[in-house]
Amino acid sequence: MLCYNYAMWAVYALLSALFAGMTSILIKTGIQNVNSNLGTALRTVVVLIMAWTIVFVSGRQNEIANIEAKSLLFLGLSGIATGLSWLCFNKALQLGEASKVISVDKFSVVVGIVLAFIVLKETITIKAVIGGLLITIGTLVLIF
Repeated sequence: MLCYNYAMWAVYALLSALFAGMTSILIKTGIQNVNSNLGTALRTVVVLIMAWTIVFVSGRQNEIANIEAKSLLFLGLSGIATGLSWLCFNKALQLGEASKVISVDKFSVVVGIVLAFIVLKETITIKAVIGGLLITIGTLVLIF
């Protein structure tokens, strides 16, 4: 079972990267003649419907009552951060070249690594530091 879980996180992470890459191109194409905030709102409605459909189809809606206040708080804060990220990303895509915006947006990986060390107390590894530095250098190269 441990091997299965180890492999599955990687599969889901790769699928996430695939869909995120597709999302960026689809947004850039769709938002050309649309206010970026309106485009984000429309996109969010689709995500909302899709997510709740999956919850109801899988029969998990009854678990809402069991969610602790701390989890609700952090899920809410995560939703706010996601919304702000999407608003900024969509505006950046509307104004800039997709290849540059997408690349700079992936600096979020470095932010996530740093926050994992600080907030979640994860172990700092040399691979994470080197990877983070390479992403930072790549981001700076794309910006300047």
